[in-house]
Amino acid sequence: MNNSHSDAYAAAGVDITAGYEGVRLMKPFVERTKIPGVVSRLGGFGGLFAPDLSGMTEPVFVSGTDGVGTKLRLAQLLGKHDTIGIDCVAMCVNDIICCGAKPLFFLDYIAIGKNRAEKVASIVSGVAEGCVQSGCALIGGETAEHPGVMAPEDYDIAGFAVGVVDKAKIIDGSRVREGDALIGLTSSGIHSNGFSLVRKVFDIEHADLNAPMEELEGKSLGQVLLAPTKIYVKALQALLEGGIDLHGASHITGGGFFENVPRMLPKGLGARIVPNAIPKQPIFDLIQKRGEVSDHDMYNTFNMGLGMVLAVPLEQTEKAWELLAAAGEPDAVCVGCVSKDPGGVALDYA
Repeated sequence: MNNSHSDAYAAAGVDITAGYEGVRLMKPFVERTKIPGVVSRLGGFGGLFAPDLSGMTEPVFVSGTDGVGTKLRLAQLLGKHDTIGIDCVAMCVNDIICCGAKPLFFLDYIAIGKNRAEKVASIVSGVAEGCVQSGCALIGGETAEHPGVMAPEDYDIAGFAVGVVDKAKIIDGSRVREGDALIGLTSSGIHSNGFSLVRKVFDIEHADLNAPMEELEGKSLGQVLLAPTKIYVKALQALLEGGIDLHGASHITGGGFFENVPRMLPKGLGARIVPNAIPKQPIFDLIQKRGEVSDHDMYNTFNMGLGMVLAVPLEQTEKAWELLAAAGEPDAVCVGCVSKDPGGVALDYA
């Protein structure tokens, strides 16, 4: 390793030694995520994981991949890179938990204009934190330096998660019934969707991102917008392990309510959502007012304060709330019900 240096490659803009230093700095963060099943060590050619499948009749592996989108621009403008990795993990594990799958391991990919070891390690520290929050292991990744293709301070991050669920316990929406209660789990804000509209509304490139704002209860715009995506893995696991017959789960991401809630509904059923039941977050009102955005477009773009919507039998709602509160989700609320109207999502302001 000590002999691995290329003057020619460095002259072309790629610093191999910076990559090695980045790996050294990120090792403590990766170690935080180690769980039973991890076989490989950081730096190998592949990430190895031996899953414990005991107690499963027919294990099914579930995978998900995603990125963070243009929220990255906020991190770049603020010079804060230690939470964006949480977003990357969240976008993947929140998807696979909707199938009932327990996340096992995660891999990341970082493309960066100029490989600065401390910056890459900071990004990976967020990835590790997301893995810790979701109970999975960070078993590998890749950092690629792209001189001449990306500006030196630019970067992008994507991730890949794998989980497992017993086939008989897969949540696929087929058990959703008319009259099921829709329980909403509150979001931590915008999460990682809709930032192209957010950046346009606030003219982010020229905005003062650090100034406290009265409309945001004294918080700064940058602080609110960069808040990492909430991870719902442990909350949903608490419901499943507590005996709740979870009929359906919808991660509210790009496309908002109108695109994501129908993904958990069988043909012939719809959802009635009561907007007034959703706990209000000032950022969404501010976006709507500043951008003169219609209600429909708001609910078709943002999570509006709910990062997850669950379909639960009406008679199990009280127990579900108790389990969610014990799992750190005390603000879960009933936001509607499954209806016989096959028209997708209807907003009920009555």
